[in-house]
Amino acid sequence: MGAYASFARYYDGLTQNVEYQRRAEYLCEILKQWGHEPGLTLDLACGTGTLTLELAKRGLDVYGIDGSMDMLAEAQMKAADAEMQILFLCQQMQRLDLYGTVDTVFCVLDSINHMTEEKDVQRAFDRVSLFMNPGALFVFDVNTLYKHREVLGNQTFVYDTEEVFCVWQNALDEKTDKVRITLDFFERDGKVYRRSSEHFSERAYSRECLEAMLQKAGLEVLAVYGDLTFAPPEKDCQRAVFVARKPENPEKTGEEPTAT
Repeated sequence: MGAYASFARYYDGLTQNVEYQRRAEYLCEILKQWGHEPGLTLDLACGTGTLTLELAKRGLDVYGIDGSMDMLAEAQMKAADAEMQILFLCQQMQRLDLYGTVDTVFCVLDSINHMTEEKDVQRAFDRVSLFMNPGALFVFDVNTLYKHREVLGNQTFVYDTEEVFCVWQNALDEKTDKVRITLDFFERDGKVYRRSSEHFSERAYSRECLEAMLQKAGLEVLAVYGDLTFAPPEKDCQRAVFVARKPENPEKTGEEPTAT
């Protein structure tokens, strides 16, 4: 069974609070704030493709990449149901290998946190930078240290949807800010329940660490926002949004976004 195989089947039902339409509008607004035409756009770690489709509905020339074949299978079925032709590729972020360069890269919903080693995050940033055109934007979000320490922590969450009963258990390593996540899914099959499980980890990184890695990858950090806002993250912010650019001129930094 592939990575996130069980999770892929139930992912959409367990993430109904994500507000994909609002998030797609927000990402498009970020591009407008910085006077950036999206051009060819990559939805990196696209999961089941819901955001990819929302971006395509807004006229973006977008394709998706994810490391899970099971997630991509859901994405492909979703695109087919919507009668939309969207390319989906199976690749790991730190081994990204595109056919050409892109103008915009989105990577959202804490996908970066799923890489629990700094070397892998750095490799992913390096690969993203390699395939970005000069002037291209890289917009991604991360779960914050606050969320890992104060919200996820050593907590247990229960989700009861129409298709599955899910028990979500977290175990926090305070030394590394890694959260070990165990998901147990119980799906009704007649008079019995069938159980399947998923195990993975997420790690929170400080803003300073992420900015240093972006700079090492040759990208300039334009802004860091709180989730779905254009204001700096508050101390209790659970998700931070980074906007980085591949400079057209390496010596040209510190520009302000254009007014809308």
